[in-house]
Amino acid sequence: MQILHLTPEHPLWPALAEYAEGCGWVAGPHLAQMLRENRFTDWEAVFAAVANRQIVGFCTLLKTDYYPDNRYWPWVSSIFVDERFRGLRVCGQLIAHASAHAAAQGFRRVYIPSDMTGFYERYGFEKIGELTNYGGDTDNIFSREL
Repeated sequence: MQILHLTPEHPLWPALAEYAEGCGWVAGPHLAQMLRENRFTDWEAVFAAVANRQIVGFCTLLKTDYYPDNRYWPWVSSIFVDERFRGLRVCGQLIAHASAHAAAQGFRRVYIPSDMTGFYERYGFEKIGELTNYGGDTDNIFSREL
């Protein structure tokens, strides 16, 4: 398993857009559009989990997320792992790479939004609050010091 920091010049950039588009998760098409339009600026980043030369997961590091009240950043967001690779700690590897990138940019903390509880705590995150997203749902906000 490799975790790759992709840039628009990377040969897997278009493949990640296709993978995200068809991954079956509601956030996938949004990420695919962001990739196709190269809507990443400054320190924002995209990471892909690759096994046997196939993309099996992804995550991003973003300035903003799906919240009108964007009081936290950077967001480790759009975390997805293919069902065949769940339970293998791929998510933790993606988070670790995104967190290392955030630390290299001078950040001391990262944030993850999620409707789940009991999952991100395994990776050292703690729930610090809740935010209402653009869809009107309330998500948990998790944070971890770097």
